[in-house]
Amino acid sequence: MQTRILLVEDEIHLQHAIKLNLELEGHQVHVSANGSDAIKVFREQKFDLVILDIMLPEMDGLMVCENIRLYDQHIPVLFLSAKNTPADRISGLKKGADDYLTKPFELEELILRINKLIERSRQIKNSNEGKVPKLFHFGNNWINFENNTANGINGKFELTKKESMLMRLLIENKEQVVSREHILKVVWDYTVIPNTRTIDNFILALRKYFEEDPKLPVYIQSARGIGYRFTLP
Repeated sequence: MQTRILLVEDEIHLQHAIKLNLELEGHQVHVSANGSDAIKVFREQKFDLVILDIMLPEMDGLMVCENIRLYDQHIPVLFLSAKNTPADRISGLKKGADDYLTKPFELEELILRINKLIERSRQIKNSNEGKVPKLFHFGNNWINFENNTANGINGKFELTKKESMLMRLLIENKEQVVSREHILKVVWDYTVIPNTRTIDNFILALRKYFEEDPKLPVYIQSARGIGYRFTLP
């Protein structure tokens, strides 16, 4: 499957050089030239990695990175910057970046770092797939993720594949907020996200399955304006 990369860089010549070389490596690259556009595109589309300049028009890369981390805690972020002091690097990493490369740089080194970040991300994702047991109990409820059967407030029933995937994702990240956008990317695998109401409707259905009072949920809780979290009281 082709890797999708968001490149946020306002220097036109550098944009073209990085995009061309990454495409020659088999990656699909979307370019944004300012911070505001980068955030909009990131929320609307699915990416596997972000390359982010720090000095950008409208909004600097540090703020962009902070915003990205509100929606996705796991996507690899690589900073490119002319700022090369130790304090600059530490600041970038504290904002949520996974790596920091100073300008000027060798394209070969950039490609190597990108490939390592993508590979590490895939390994983490694969290892996380086993975090939730096949049979997961919460309260009087249980879900069998092997065959998508479940027991809820009205007894046994079958979850759809998407319902099962959504519950697994929330349980994997229990006690942490998972954004609507991230849920749609992971569960529906949308390249372009059409509508966050899709996930809201699925959450309503899951609450009816597992919550004694769906209007006052104990397990599947809302984080207003961001997404949802699974909690164990």
